[in-house]
Amino acid sequence: MSVQQPRTLRTVTGAGGTSETYDLAIDPTRSTLDTAVRVARSAEAARIDALFTADLLRFDAQGPIGSQEPLVFVSALSQVTSRIGLIATVSTTFHHPFNLARLFGTLDHVSNGRSAWNLVTSATGEENFGSGELPPPEERYARAAEALDVVNALWDSWEDGALVADADGRAVLDRTKVRPIRHSGRFFSVAGPLNIPPLPQGRPVQIQAGQSEQGIALGARYAEIVFTSLPTLDHALRFTRKIRSQAELLGRAPGLPLIFSSLHATFGADEAEARRLLRERREAIDFERGRAQVADMLGGGVDLSELPLDAKLPDSHIPEVTSVNRRRGRVEIFAAYARQGRTLRELIVAAQDTGHWAVVGTPEQVADAVEERFRAGALDVISLLGLADPRQHDFVVNGLLHELRQRKIVAADYTGPTLRENLGLPLPTRRAT
Repeated sequence: MSVQQPRTLRTVTGAGGTSETYDLAIDPTRSTLDTAVRVARSAEAARIDALFTADLLRFDAQGPIGSQEPLVFVSALSQVTSRIGLIATVSTTFHHPFNLARLFGTLDHVSNGRSAWNLVTSATGEENFGSGELPPPEERYARAAEALDVVNALWDSWEDGALVADADGRAVLDRTKVRPIRHSGRFFSVAGPLNIPPLPQGRPVQIQAGQSEQGIALGARYAEIVFTSLPTLDHALRFTRKIRSQAELLGRAPGLPLIFSSLHATFGADEAEARRLLRERREAIDFERGRAQVADMLGGGVDLSELPLDAKLPDSHIPEVTSVNRRRGRVEIFAAYARQGRTLRELIVAAQDTGHWAVVGTPEQVADAVEERFRAGALDVISLLGLADPRQHDFVVNGLLHELRQRKIVAADYTGPTLRENLGLPLPTRRAT
């Protein structure tokens, strides 16, 4: 399998998990989906490729992300859109692959081939699933790899021609072409076959979130798209080279997996306005709350409550990445910042973007930064934030996207009815069941 040419930058925007969900929840006349519906329709009108829903499997005292179940959320959005893709974040650590195959398979059917799975192994939530401590990353990724083998085998368990139409247009099933998978592994025992019809896309698009060593190994083997925190071009280039070299050794085509980054842009009509808005945002930071944010970026095992804001972190407060059981990629970024001598205040400022790529400027200046990464081969899919806000929507759609289309970096329209076609991703080779 190879990525279709010519190469263009694909675009994604968030569809849920904002604080406005809580505002809507107290209004009996409105649905908590209302804002997402507005964003979904405007994003589709702007020919953005997909909607993304994040998740978090516990109450988060630091913010409301993951406030509603992603698969249900995007299933509802599938009925008010017709072309835009639908990405749901779901964990393999707390879900069974047979259910995952049915859930995403059903989403692919109800959306007519627009589903994508953002696979995570979870850094939190174990207290809600009766599992005691969170398993170490090595075990979580081993479970994820086996879950993917099972899910892909289930999606492939219907051979071509298993379901055809007769002269009257009614379905005719050839049961000999629907095969059990008979999987027996370390984590799962699944007989199969899948009990829903073949999917419009064959398989939903597979995205994987993670940048630890285990995450890179999983993404190199399985993922079509890898979503990760890459705050600088140097980070992006190193990560891209590393994961693609591993993918090539596994026999995968050049250009896979696609690299997916989130862009945190502060726009202004001119550079001075953009800098002023950034300064105002930083002046509004709650630095006491920020201590907990930085502790979370460092894996949650450090106490920063008594450290002066303008002090550097002592070595005793900087964890070794391998000693952390959660979000090792994020820990690696912030541990490196601390070792570079950044003060706690500077780390709190950096934590506002949670390790993601941040750019400040006019739409043209932001487009320059995007083009630099794209031309360097370290950016294939970009997440554009804030479409629910009218001013940000204008800067993104009429500013940044317009500029990128003028430069022939982003396509002007959808290329096909399915998400897989719009992302330039042909169906992976079917595995024998």
